[in-house]
Amino acid sequence: MPDQPLAPSSRAEIMARLTAPGAAFEIRRELVNGASMPVFRHRKQALREFLVQSADYGDAEYLVCGETRLTFTEHLDRVAALSHALRTDFGIGKGDRVAILAANSAEWILTFWATTALGAIAVGMNSLWSAREIAYGVEHSTPKLIVADAPRRALLGAVDTPVVSIEADIALMSVPATGMSLPAGGIDEDDPAVILYTSGTTGRPKGALHSHRNMVAAVEFHRLNDAVAAEMGSAPGNRRFLLATPLFHIAALHNLAVVRLAFGDTAVINTGKFDIDRVLRLIETEHVTNWGAVPTMLHRLMEHGDLSGYDLSSLLTISVSSAPSSESFKQRLRQLLPVAGRSLGTSYGLTESSSAATLATAADLRERPDTVGTPAPTMSVEIRDEYRRPVPDGIEGEIFLRGPLVMLGYWNNPDATAEVIDQLGWMRTGDLGTLDGGYLRISSRRSDLILRGGENIYPAEVENVLSEHPAVRECAVIGVPHAELGEEVVAIVVTAGTGGVTAAELSAFVGERIARYKVPSKWEITTDMLPRNATGKVKRHLVIQTHAGEVS
Repeated sequence: MPDQPLAPSSRAEIMARLTAPGAAFEIRRELVNGASMPVFRHRKQALREFLVQSADYGDAEYLVCGETRLTFTEHLDRVAALSHALRTDFGIGKGDRVAILAANSAEWILTFWATTALGAIAVGMNSLWSAREIAYGVEHSTPKLIVADAPRRALLGAVDTPVVSIEADIALMSVPATGMSLPAGGIDEDDPAVILYTSGTTGRPKGALHSHRNMVAAVEFHRLNDAVAAEMGSAPGNRRFLLATPLFHIAALHNLAVVRLAFGDTAVINTGKFDIDRVLRLIETEHVTNWGAVPTMLHRLMEHGDLSGYDLSSLLTISVSSAPSSESFKQRLRQLLPVAGRSLGTSYGLTESSSAATLATAADLRERPDTVGTPAPTMSVEIRDEYRRPVPDGIEGEIFLRGPLVMLGYWNNPDATAEVIDQLGWMRTGDLGTLDGGYLRISSRRSDLILRGGENIYPAEVENVLSEHPAVRECAVIGVPHAELGEEVVAIVVTAGTGGVTAAELSAFVGERIARYKVPSKWEITTDMLPRNATGKVKRHLVIQTHAGEVS
């Protein structure tokens, strides 16, 4: 008698079976930097191993960027040549920093792989930074080499560090040579691989330092998700991913560019300012199957309305991340693009966690619209009170994370590292939330953080710059809801007299000193002092209540 078909298993059941002892994705406890935590037993030790293995994908396309199309073989040959050039011409070796200061391109990704293959550290600098922010990033990370594009080179000014052109020099340095292979070199899984900058509450960007272990763990997390999907009847197949978010973010670098190389998928890079018509044409012509978007992009999609003029039949999966999105937003997206109804998931993570710490599937969101899902495999999530004690289900508190995805710490900032990561490996996020049956819900993302179009903006940073203006006595910067961006930046500025300075002047002043997306879009100039408590701190909640609906 033939075997009876198996009853469909739940995602949780499949996950448990695949990660059990002896299984392909076995998870066991090991010491990670002195703390015991779950890890994948069968894993790579360094990013370089993914590069070597990528040769197996041969003539399949890895990177598509404008006229540039690189197969896995071509990419590996170029990376080998570039890594030799970095070592020979600039002395780049283990632990050296190579700053990449440029908009998205295939050359950005080539530089990243060539750098990490040498055991050096790739510094993904924010391409939206102002000249002053760039100067700080260079001073802080002390790179041995800067790889920059023309617009960013114009902002660099005079630096002691060698600077090469990503447009011309990287292309020449990566010309393949017959018989050339990747340089040899020992890399430990806890060696640092990447620095990505995240705004700090003191107004200075902090460099989140990620290890090879962090990035390998992100790959294995995605690999397990694919295996679960295959067993549930949705095998990945031939996938082409749209890469439309900046490579100095974990979403594009850790969870797209790196993972796609490891799995033999194609990354289709959108360049230039985000334009929804151009992106939809790119999806159409390149037969994109997967799109991980931030809410701002999907707002543009919904504003565009009628999609009948585009062939989007290749698109199989859409996910939304990097900023909160409401259930009404998700529902409108599902109505406009039915594929979203079958695939729309979300996640919760931050730069410091390397990848998603929790994951919500489309099925999860149908049952719990406000969830960001359950902990990713190998990750632990706790909600704690002000004394760092775990609280029961349903009680709000601060979100703590632990697992092999958690960063090594903040580059060159041991005090800030000690503030957020304890000796047992638990990292405090500063975000508030609740757990209910293993499902996480976010109450607020870092008490003062403004999330504008997927970009993190800390009020203190903008306030510090505003305070440099001679007409400003004091100021407060807050975020208010915005239909497209999620939040917009609002400034309440106290001056000695209302005729002393204008909003246009202040906007220009701030715009010269920090990235344009951080510049307030609404202003209130007043002579009334801000409300303060007994210790002299501004009562920010009163500022929000009083001013959020009154600025222009």
